[in-house]
Amino acid sequence: MKKGIHPKYGSCKITCACGNVIETYSTRASFGVEICSACHPYFTGKQKFVDTAGRVERFMKKYSSKQKKA
Repeated sequence: MKKGIHPKYGSCKITCACGNVIETYSTRASFGVEICSACHPYFTGKQKFVDTAGRVERFMKKYSSKQKKA
């Protein structure tokens, strides 16, 4: 490796908005993020399915009658 052309790679702290602190290595000293694996709905299992304007009901109404006839 050539000397003087590579950025300094050292330890850093990543702080999430929820308060979780992750210690890792990076070329940046420290920085903050809005969401992490400790508070993300996909990883915590608290994911919610939102029914927008009755789409589920319209789907069930449209296709449930076809299932009964067949």
